[in-house]
Amino acid sequence: MTTRCPCLSGETYDACCGPLHRGEPAPTAERLMRSRFSAFALGDADYLLRSWHPSTRPTELTLDPDLRWYRLDIQRTERGGPFDRDGVVEFVAYYKGSDRGALHEVSRFVREERDWFYVEALTPS
Repeated sequence: MTTRCPCLSGETYDACCGPLHRGEPAPTAERLMRSRFSAFALGDADYLLRSWHPSTRPTELTLDPDLRWYRLDIQRTERGGPFDRDGVVEFVAYYKGSDRGALHEVSRFVREERDWFYVEALTPS
């Protein structure tokens, strides 16, 4: 897909989140966060489950087809680089549906071998 990536990185989908959705490992926790936002925007529940750590992963995930995720703002990151084992990404994700709203979350990630995984949402500070 040569359209702009839903995560708003400025790259095309094929150069940004597309490779991660097709199985390439995310190099950082922030890139995994961006790819998960894009998966929500594109309705890719399978990717969301695959990128969720097995210790906290739900058995199934049903996405609301009436929500349209359209904007992601990364507020801050802690660790989560290519040589780290864990990381935190704080973000605000905006959606439209029957109402407009935003999800503000501080997410915890861990890296095992080459793969980053979403673990859980922490309480925003």
